[in-house]
Amino acid sequence: MRTATLGPVERVESLAAMAARELDVLVVGAGVVGAGTALDAATRGLTTGLVEARDWASGTSSRSSKLIHGGLRYLEMLDFALVREALKERGLLLERLAPHLVKPVPFLYPLQHKGWERLYAGSGVALYDAMSVSSGHGRGLPVHRHLSRKRALRVAPALRKDALVGALQYYDAQMDDARFVTELVRTAASYGAHVANRARVTGFLREGERVVGALVQDTEGGGREYAIRAKQVVNATGVWTDDTQGLIGERGQFHVRASKGIHLVVPKDRIHSSTGLILRTEKSVLFVIPWGRHWIIGTTDTDWDLDKAHPAASSADIDYLLEHVNAVLSTPLTRDDVQGVYAGLRPLLAGESDATSKLSREHTVAHPAPGLVVVAGGKYTTYRVMAKDAVDEAVHGLDQRVAACVTEDTPLVGAEGYKALWNARARIADRTGLHVVRVEHLLNRYGSMTEQILELILADPALGEPLPAADDYLRAEVVYAASHEGARHLDDVLTRRTRISIETFDRGTRSARLCAELMAPVLGWDQERIDQEVEHYEKRVEAERESQLQPDDLTADAARLGAPDIVPG
Repeated sequence: MRTATLGPVERVESLAAMAARELDVLVVGAGVVGAGTALDAATRGLTTGLVEARDWASGTSSRSSKLIHGGLRYLEMLDFALVREALKERGLLLERLAPHLVKPVPFLYPLQHKGWERLYAGSGVALYDAMSVSSGHGRGLPVHRHLSRKRALRVAPALRKDALVGALQYYDAQMDDARFVTELVRTAASYGAHVANRARVTGFLREGERVVGALVQDTEGGGREYAIRAKQVVNATGVWTDDTQGLIGERGQFHVRASKGIHLVVPKDRIHSSTGLILRTEKSVLFVIPWGRHWIIGTTDTDWDLDKAHPAASSADIDYLLEHVNAVLSTPLTRDDVQGVYAGLRPLLAGESDATSKLSREHTVAHPAPGLVVVAGGKYTTYRVMAKDAVDEAVHGLDQRVAACVTEDTPLVGAEGYKALWNARARIADRTGLHVVRVEHLLNRYGSMTEQILELILADPALGEPLPAADDYLRAEVVYAASHEGARHLDDVLTRRTRISIETFDRGTRSARLCAELMAPVLGWDQERIDQEVEHYEKRVEAERESQLQPDDLTADAARLGAPDIVPG
């Protein structure tokens, strides 16, 4: 397999290739499900295209809780099949498919009642561990353990003594969701898929009742439109599913409802704990998740019917999270502790409950019109199963024999050789002059693709320097994002290829100009374009800050829309 490069030249070539001949499968939407579908189709030997209106994972798939988990709370709903399926996928990702990106993470569940709660919750967590092991892919994680209050406060001193009578500790896994999707897209391209972001579907091609392709507008290439023909089109647009269906006048057999979840990012030193936390609220559960030098606190679960591209977090949302996490912390958090805030929309299958927190996380695949497959619902962890089901459905419409799914045995780019490089990280540090912590950072973001980053630094040692206002990241990573990972705008780098937008108190504004200048030679930007990118990003941050001061969704949405999407000149 040749590892694909997703640079500006390759993007134009992909669009031309998709338009040049009929594809077997065209996937619309490059979130985790769409990217996974493209990989599944390509690895079955099908000619495959993948188009995305904005950036990889720019919707839901970059704004999650960043957990790969079985869904412990679904056990309480007696949804054993969903939990078992998700635990199997968690194990596959940890052990085989993406060990460089998916890592174990501990969680502490404080008990507030003596006796019955330990028995009740302990039985659930024990079943969770047993189902994980029975899946055949769960032996890599430690099993849960029961803790007294004294031992629980030893691992999580930040907790108030009166907030618990004891605790349970168990393990799940986490990843950088946007980086994961980028690697999925690169893997699909490495197996022959043609992929293009900033390529918006404006309509579908039809022959009678049959969908035979899509009209795709290159929003980066002066609005040039391509007619891309395909034997089967897969709509994997998440919360935009109903909108996409509307382009062909088909409302579909089900509807997708958006539920907003917001997250806060605070510095690591604000919560003294060596473990994550999972807390019950009156509506759902609240996670406090370790995230490098930070904590992620989330999430909310509220109905959302406003702008889907830029869901806004209101002041009420932020207060809700702070109030609930402060209920158990000995030193409460304040607004001043919040470094970053982000909001995302879950695509839930509508019609089962008035409350979004009770809507199904299971997915559905349908064939609403000949030549068109729709996949929706589900959860991040089970993206591979959703992709398999979508391609299985598409295969029914192909007049040819097609191989079975092989993605269970197809590691993502960067996975092969990762463990050997990890073992050699001290030698790599000696060879490159980078601190071993920097090498570990690169290996846990790029896996064996780290060698490509090191080649950039070897050619230009200045790229081995950290960004001055976001020193977790090297300058080479910004260049690499534009040259190899499909980043087209400053926002792509600061928000998704890195997490500078939520990991710094300035939200990336102090890094913006240097990052734009690093991207410029790769993308052919002149000074005017650099200024445009920086100005747009600063306005975006300003609009987000303003939205987070508003009392409700309506006013927050209006404030966020004060900064429109960038349109290249």
